[in-house]
Amino acid sequence: MLERVTESPRTVLVVDDSEDTRVMYGAYLRHVGYHVREAATGAAALALARHETIDVILMDIALPEMDGFEATRRLKADPETQRIPVVALTAYAVPPAPERAAEAGCVAYLAKPCTPREVVATIERVLEGLPMPKKREARVVRAAEPPAESDE
Repeated sequence: MLERVTESPRTVLVVDDSEDTRVMYGAYLRHVGYHVREAATGAAALALARHETIDVILMDIALPEMDGFEATRRLKADPETQRIPVVALTAYAVPPAPERAAEAGCVAYLAKPCTPREVVATIERVLEGLPMPKKREARVVRAAEPPAESDE
């Protein structure tokens, strides 16, 4: 079981066009002690990040009007918001999405569906400045080739 945040609570901005996703992750983050702000679009996320103290952003990639890659690039280009770590939280789990997220400035990548515990563990690693664990690479496992028949 994850412990509640005991230091001064940090603020997480959850950016997702799905209200259900924002509510689910937001409720869990509040339960463990984080302050939570929510945005349904990249533009709303940029505005909140500029005008409030945000410690980490969970960024969906498939957003209306401005996708999460562009929103992250803009956050990283703005001196007011470039220090805020961004964690991609998206259903786009196949390459090149993780690489594009990193290029845009995301410090971590979580593929939906993932548990709220995984999200909190990633946030904690990011806030502590710890490196993200390496993901196991998918391997193609092939059935053994049948033995060659001999002419004998």
